[in-house]
Amino acid sequence: MKTGVLKWVWCLGLAVGLPSCSGVEEQEVVSPDRHLVVGMTELDKGEYGDVSFAVYYNGERALPLVNLGVETNRQKYAGNLKFKSVSEAKPISDDYRMLTGKRSHCVNHGTERVYSFENEDGNILDVTVRAYDDGVAFKYGVKSVAPEEFVVDEHTAYDVPQGVKRWMQQYTLGYEGFYPLSTNGRLEGQPDANLWGYPGLVELRDSVFMLMTEANIRRGHGGSFLCNADSADHYRVRLFDKQQPMGETWESPWRVLIIGTLPDIVESTLVTDVSDPSTVEDTSWIKPGSASWIYWAYNHGTRDYQLLKEYFDLAAEMKWPYSLIDWEWDQMGNGGNLEDAVKYAHERGVKPLLWYNSSTNWLGPTPLYRLNKPEDRAKEYEWLNKLGISGIKVDFFAGDSISSMDYYIDLLEDAAKYKLMVNLHGATIPRGWQRTYPHLMSVEAVYGAEWYNNNGVLTHRAAAHNATLPFTRNVVGPMDYTPGTFSDSQHPHITTHAHELALPVVFESALQHMPDRPSVYYGLPEQVRQFLSVLPTAWDDTKLLAGYPGTEVVMARRKGDVWYIAGINGTDESRVIGVPLETLGLEKGRKVTWFKDGSDGKSFVTEESVSLPEDGKAVQVECLPRGGFVAVVK
Repeated sequence: MKTGVLKWVWCLGLAVGLPSCSGVEEQEVVSPDRHLVVGMTELDKGEYGDVSFAVYYNGERALPLVNLGVETNRQKYAGNLKFKSVSEAKPISDDYRMLTGKRSHCVNHGTERVYSFENEDGNILDVTVRAYDDGVAFKYGVKSVAPEEFVVDEHTAYDVPQGVKRWMQQYTLGYEGFYPLSTNGRLEGQPDANLWGYPGLVELRDSVFMLMTEANIRRGHGGSFLCNADSADHYRVRLFDKQQPMGETWESPWRVLIIGTLPDIVESTLVTDVSDPSTVEDTSWIKPGSASWIYWAYNHGTRDYQLLKEYFDLAAEMKWPYSLIDWEWDQMGNGGNLEDAVKYAHERGVKPLLWYNSSTNWLGPTPLYRLNKPEDRAKEYEWLNKLGISGIKVDFFAGDSISSMDYYIDLLEDAAKYKLMVNLHGATIPRGWQRTYPHLMSVEAVYGAEWYNNNGVLTHRAAAHNATLPFTRNVVGPMDYTPGTFSDSQHPHITTHAHELALPVVFESALQHMPDRPSVYYGLPEQVRQFLSVLPTAWDDTKLLAGYPGTEVVMARRKGDVWYIAGINGTDESRVIGVPLETLGLEKGRKVTWFKDGSDGKSFVTEESVSLPEDGKAVQVECLPRGGFVAVVK
């Protein structure tokens, strides 16, 4: 930033009850509850320079600086900007229904202003800024000046001070990595790591957090990621595509900063709040639910018709509505083919889901090239309707490019015409599409239980990783982790059975794929089987009761008048976890069923019809190392 050129136009004014500065409050963006204030920098008259804003939370600066700017091949809006105007404060109200996710009725309120800046050529950059009760969202708007014009760079950057804790994942196309803790923007043993995927969690100061992500990517737009190559504490937004066509006007996706306490972060719906409303009118066919899944225990099991039948039987026995027929179904043998399998599933009252290769990245697993062209996709979707397939899982995408994003949208828009639910794997993170396309049931983009197949890394990292995901990846949307692995795949798990039982509650996914062997589920205690049988996968409300990234999580989710509460211990030591049930406002007289760690970690202690504490104090639950618990409050 050019010193002497910029001055802060900043006064907390009405936001925190301090004396106002003349004219300053007219340029602030203040959240309706007045906890968040965005203050824009202003340029001295006649001077050009950089533009930034700061964020204040409860009267104290939370985020030091957010640099702004974009660049096209014909225009530059960075380092050469002069403040031109700001719009009147406009109230924003989001009130909509969701069929899936952490909350069925989403309500949020914000305040919006549009700032206009002029470069030395007289061209205008509009920056729309919203201050919500739980965060800040902003986006750019630019008009083209030439027929062939492309956005080539973005200058958005977030300053995160040295020593501040951050949990960020190295950027990869499939978003399948860990979120290691760092305080200096670098990773131990990987000093050259400088590309980071969304979402990124930062503890700005004690108990005040910020989650960085983006939302509402429309057709013709690519995704972005963060880069701190130039400075470890300066995270610059990088566009996946080197050129992005503009048309007459170009509007960026929303850059989203969820800010507040950990419950504020985890419970936020800001990603869907700023996304486009649903495009699907008739949603009666969209039904969240659990599914049996053959791949985890038998990687090539779909080739075996007789083995696949066992998973249809499992779904029927457990009263799960779905079963996923995974890759290589076109090679099925041993007494039957796909048509036979679908017929058998229907006879058992189970709705089959079907896997596809996106045919854009890893071209090994079949079937291939069935969904890429519009005419082929329509033909395939029509065939699936006739066959009686309820949804598809599409795998192995090629990243966050414009072409990839358009392909995701193509798949989703066409699937809606044929009433097919969609699960995206080997794919990008959710960016609000679950609101726009409510039949998007889940997305992988996570280092999940499937990795027990690939190597032994997850074995010793799973507990801490599981206790980090609710604060990072799962905040932004559904996550197909495939939880509930009580036995071992190719590599062992050392989390307890109660820890594994807690995961389908701790993790949100409208399609919850249950991956273990049929014999394992049949061998569980009757009360545990019953719990898994009736467990919802979409929720009316979600609350974080306690927790800290990598240490522990206590999550409460409500369906109707029943609360499902689950906690996990992310450490290798025994731990007593407090469960503050009073925050749920439960009536006296309610009964609780508890599932806790058995002494060996491979069994359960079940306590039924336990009364809530009369004094309203937190219940203390003893957890084994990497342990957990579940409570059902009816």
